[in-house]
Amino acid sequence: MAELLLGLVGSRPATLGAGRLLCIDGPAASGKSTLAAEVAALVPGTVVVQVDDLLDGWEGLPTVDLAVDRLLRPLARDEASSYRRYDWDRGRFAETVPVEPAPLLVLEGCGAGSRRSADLATLIVWVSAPTELRVTRGVERDGERMRARQAQWLLDEAELFAAEDTRARADVEVDGTGASAPVVRPRPGGGCT
Repeated sequence: MAELLLGLVGSRPATLGAGRLLCIDGPAASGKSTLAAEVAALVPGTVVVQVDDLLDGWEGLPTVDLAVDRLLRPLARDEASSYRRYDWDRGRFAETVPVEPAPLLVLEGCGAGSRRSADLATLIVWVSAPTELRVTRGVERDGERMRARQAQWLLDEAELFAAEDTRARADVEVDGTGASAPVVRPRPGGGCT
């Protein structure tokens, strides 16, 4: 899968200054982080930014598009950028993380493919998996104490994705269970979706 995505990214012009931007979006625990790590392992120097680090905690999804855009706009001008990393254990923002322009930036997480920054995306990937599986994965990853938060998160992300129409705008749709082949959608006129 990573090879397919890299082939598509490499076949398109740079959109993030001199670099390319791969947005891996989709609901929580669908397999986005795993896919991002697989891509990064194949291309030395790839920068991976997790959208979770940009969010203002559990209530951050409604403004994720602003956080993503603030990160990406300087990089689009080939300038360094940064973000304040949210510390989920402490419930507050922590250190500032610098992000230098790179040949490939992989932005992964809920809201990575927002409309606000779609003009900068070289490729938008939608990763999905059944809700029951995602809840199980989320509890395994984050612990049982997060189960109460998950219900509201599922509602918030569904609202975000409906407003953003992310799945329909994605260039590639990936089954996070690996049960079916990816679906690649051509971009009209070769431009951004």
